[in-house]
Amino acid sequence: MSGRLPASLVLVLCLAGPAVAQSGAAPNVDLLMQMSGRVSGEELASRVATAGTFPLGSRDNPVRVLGPHGERAFLARLRCPAGDAPAFHRIGSFGAGPYESIIDGYAVRCAGAGEAVVYMDMYHPGHDETQAPAGFALAH
Repeated sequence: MSGRLPASLVLVLCLAGPAVAQSGAAPNVDLLMQMSGRVSGEELASRVATAGTFPLGSRDNPVRVLGPHGERAFLARLRCPAGDAPAFHRIGSFGAGPYESIIDGYAVRCAGAGEAVVYMDMYHPGHDETQAPAGFALAH
């Protein structure tokens, strides 16, 4: 019986996590950073410079945000060439990106256009992305 208690606790924590994420509450930055395994300092600056040689939103240069709410907020600011907001949905996690943290992929579609995939890294407190991936603009 005692072996079931830890498993039950793990199950409760796993089920509660998404509910907290969906609540819109700000993420626990310290917890996110511990989970990310990402680099910092000079190493981060070097990787940002290298990533900047690739298209923004690609696997090699994911959009940097803070938490799932940051991913959604950035995507909500995207605008299609006609000025309308694109439809988007998460398509999954894609392993470690250039900053050694897990990156997420989002399918993004403008009316009458093909689907694009925008990759995002949600472990970047204090970074506010001011550029849009190619083919999109950002609403302010």
